[in-house]
Amino acid sequence: MDNNKAKVDDDHGEDHYAEIMNENNNNEGLIKCLIAEWNKTENVKGNSYLLSSQSALLRFKILAIAATSMLMLLTSAILLEFTALSQTMKPKILSLRSSHIAGIFGSPERDYENNGYLMVSSNGGLNQMRAGVSILPELDNTSFWNDRSQFQDIFDVDYFIESLRDEVKIVKELPPGMKKRIASRYLYSMPPVLPRIKKYQVVHFTKTDSRLANNGIPLEIQKLRCRANYKALRFTSDIEMVGKKIVKTMRQNGPFLVLHLRYEMDMLAFSGCYQSLNENEMEELTAMRYLYPWWKVKEIDSNLVRSIGICPLTPEETALTLKALGIDPRMQIFIAAGDIYGGEKRMAPLREAFPNLIKKETLLDPSDLEPFQNHSNKMAALDYIVSIESDIFVPTYSGNMDKVVGGHRRYLGYKSTIIPNRYALVRLIDQYKNGTISWEEFSRVVKLAHTRRGGPITRSVVPLKPKLEDYFYSNPQECLPQGDS
Repeated sequence: MDNNKAKVDDDHGEDHYAEIMNENNNNEGLIKCLIAEWNKTENVKGNSYLLSSQSALLRFKILAIAATSMLMLLTSAILLEFTALSQTMKPKILSLRSSHIAGIFGSPERDYENNGYLMVSSNGGLNQMRAGVSILPELDNTSFWNDRSQFQDIFDVDYFIESLRDEVKIVKELPPGMKKRIASRYLYSMPPVLPRIKKYQVVHFTKTDSRLANNGIPLEIQKLRCRANYKALRFTSDIEMVGKKIVKTMRQNGPFLVLHLRYEMDMLAFSGCYQSLNENEMEELTAMRYLYPWWKVKEIDSNLVRSIGICPLTPEETALTLKALGIDPRMQIFIAAGDIYGGEKRMAPLREAFPNLIKKETLLDPSDLEPFQNHSNKMAALDYIVSIESDIFVPTYSGNMDKVVGGHRRYLGYKSTIIPNRYALVRLIDQYKNGTISWEEFSRVVKLAHTRRGGPITRSVVPLKPKLEDYFYSNPQECLPQGDS
């Protein structure tokens, strides 16, 4: 595996299928609306080529995860006035302020009452872990990417602590007595549910990325989440410097689009998306999937998962989509990704349509990237900075990168973000390639399917089934321009 690969997604197993289920249920209605609009605009009857029978997979019953207790996590923390801890591989202490959250940054430092300690572990890639940060976490060093970077290697810890001092108190290590508790494993470890800090003194929350509630939380707590993620959480100076250098260099040549082209070996192996691959490639990817026991889904019908919109767009499909959307072929396109599976041969259709493709490895001097080699989280941090600053952001897969970056771009003023509707696109692309529809028809309907480009929308709520609703960080509406963040 390429050590430079951007560590941006870690969507595994049934949780991801539940998420796709919700997306596809919405897409059926969208496609019907698109057909109605298309027929109305063109006065054409009988163009029902976009509709297909609902996949059997969409009718599967998804076991709902009882995450409603998470709705109480942050609110209970305030009401019970307890202290919290987090780690940068070594414990970091955080205490929630005992007064009501209403502090103004820059005011005198407040006094805190200590009632216990909370340890938090974020898992997965950079964006998955970033979404799990509500306090300083320990980072996942055991995932597929095997990056040994610690929290302080990626984020500016002192700035984070100072920025949130009116909400929480964070110190950099446990008291000696509590260190002994950790050494003896005298702590209570669990996914984040109702707090038990008073009883155990040290409670360890694991895998916070996907278990934090999206809705039903007091407004001030939601705004605190935004302040933590969008204001307090800043990359280290060396990462910021190189990221800004990439942005400045590209800006000198005009506007640019960031394409999160999630067509790397691990994504194809774990998703089972084998379109356009030869037998040897399919065997290689299947072997890789079976090699990792934590990946629950082994047997995957490639055509089925593509038909319901789970697969990332291929470079060829991406080229057709961008052309249909009217993206200028001269546009600078920054590829935020690791090594594309199949290399330049697979990239040929995209490069032919958009020859001005750029990667950080070709834009920067080797000396600029040398400190980041073998640190996929740091490489992903560079991609994150460029993605946030781009004129247009386009992810080819519905993973953590598109959610976290898309939400951040909304927070920065609804910057243009195009989330490809893969459920509709695979049908349109197949119809165009087999000659059923013309290029003009294809382009028109693709544009109709993507009229929303990062603008204001209402986050969906699915009571008792948070996995099926919109992710908070993809649309932090409580913190957006219509409100006071």
